[in-house]
Amino acid sequence: MLRSLLILGAAAVMVGFIQTDAPPMRTMSNTAFTFGERLEYDVQYSFIKAGTAAFTIAPKPVRSSGRPCYDIRFEVSSLKSLDYVYRVRDKYRTLVDVDGIFPWRFDQMIREGGYKRDFSAVFNQNTQKAYTTDGTFDIPPFVHDIVSAFYYVRATDLSKKKPGDVITMRNFFDRESHELLARITGRETVEVEAGTFRTIVIEPIIKSGGLFKFEGKLVLWLSDDDRKVPVKVSTRIPIGSVDAELTAYSGLRGPFTAKLK
Repeated sequence: MLRSLLILGAAAVMVGFIQTDAPPMRTMSNTAFTFGERLEYDVQYSFIKAGTAAFTIAPKPVRSSGRPCYDIRFEVSSLKSLDYVYRVRDKYRTLVDVDGIFPWRFDQMIREGGYKRDFSAVFNQNTQKAYTTDGTFDIPPFVHDIVSAFYYVRATDLSKKKPGDVITMRNFFDRESHELLARITGRETVEVEAGTFRTIVIEPIIKSGGLFKFEGKLVLWLSDDDRKVPVKVSTRIPIGSVDAELTAYSGLRGPFTAKLK
């Protein structure tokens, strides 16, 4: 009996040590998205339809590091009729913690013209290590990949945000962690194929080495309601702009109240 108590006591001490040594898991309320959501887009280059894109969340949770996760995919493809000009087949996948809205894994497959890149990262959010195809790197707690950061912004309460307000995150990119800011710039009514929507406008900013790596090149229009669906995304490039506009949606978590018609 005494031996059993000593073993249980030692086990309790070890468990306590492990729990104390690891950071507590973040929890975050999410009323924006859920399992089975699908968002579809037309991709335009200077008002010419050039491709299609889609964000999808698998209908059931998957587990990573013993925790339930959203299995989120983003895919973009050029139109087959334009493949001879510039073929694009890009795929992204992230496993996002259901309770804390942070990633455990990120996979990227880029196929653009003659360029190819495959990249994977496993984020150990307990030890702050990223195990990637490029090596092992230190990461800050609850670091994001570029797709999980997008869903973190969606999960954030934006109802009381004003122009100039900023959401601050850490983003892992190109072997390093950078500060990623999502700056609120205003509210607009936007008309796309899927309808007319009240939106909140956001510009992401990545800070690197104390300087802004880019600013104002990417603009997001999220529905100004609990869903915060990306209605439009615009990327400015030196020879024009690439825009993605919502064409269809299904599996939303609740009513799409920002839709006016």
